[in-house]
Amino acid sequence: MKAIVIETFGGVDQLVMKDIEKPELKPDRMLVEMHATSVNPIDIKRRKGDYGGKLPIILGGDVSGKVIEVGEAVTDFKVGDRVMANGSKTYAEIVSVRPDKAVILDESISYEEAAAVPLTGQTAYEALVRRGKVQKDSRVLIHAGSGGVGSLAIQIAKNKGAWVAATASTSNQELLKALGADRAINYEKEAFDEVLEDIDFVLDTIGGSVLEKSLYLIKNKGKLLSIAGDPGDYVDTEIYDAGYFSMKPTKDALDQLHDWLVERKLKPVISDVIPFKEESVKEAHNQSEAGHVRGKLIIKMKD
Repeated sequence: MKAIVIETFGGVDQLVMKDIEKPELKPDRMLVEMHATSVNPIDIKRRKGDYGGKLPIILGGDVSGKVIEVGEAVTDFKVGDRVMANGSKTYAEIVSVRPDKAVILDESISYEEAAAVPLTGQTAYEALVRRGKVQKDSRVLIHAGSGGVGSLAIQIAKNKGAWVAATASTSNQELLKALGADRAINYEKEAFDEVLEDIDFVLDTIGGSVLEKSLYLIKNKGKLLSIAGDPGDYVDTEIYDAGYFSMKPTKDALDQLHDWLVERKLKPVISDVIPFKEESVKEAHNQSEAGHVRGKLIIKMKD
């Protein structure tokens, strides 16, 4: 099978298409023929070597495809099932998937849509629902609302009944409104910390000064969670309810995200769908690394 592999940490030139052996089928796993995956910022960091790891490495964490083999201990899936899952090594034609990290994909959802959801959707869900306890009438601030995490976070917060403010550039103001933001903030023209107050929950995806300024908007018993920086660098987190977190995928979260997809209460923003070719994936990494990608960049393996 074909896979895009990095054998040395570094720039996009390290992304190379190779012919490799397909994954071994373990008793508690299933093999999925990939139809689509996506490029996430964590892929860029892993390519550069920020997290280390044993080389060679296959990047990618979003699974969207069809089951082609099941291990003898797998009971909830069968050959031919369309699935959406959190996984690893997904820049490849076939991947090994844990059944407890997968859901059967409804026929109404395209493989491209499904590939846009697992990693970013679960990140937003864990922050807002599981950790943030966002509920009806919560006042929520989401930074980078046009990005992969932010665009799904706005919709999840609205599904929970929250009032939502979100930041983005001039070109993405209409997108914020279309996603359901009650207050679209153009960071090129106004300072979010001057136009907002009494926020119950902040999802920070940027870090730095944005994180720091956001801390002072939180009202009593409010909370901030960041995927981009440590609030402890700015404030005493024993006084402020704020923290850095890394998402841990769960079956119940993926089930809920899938249900919202079917109900059309969650619609991924897809900026581009690119072919599974070495040069295309390199260009997608360049786009992601440059920042300001609207929603998700999808890699399409097959129809």
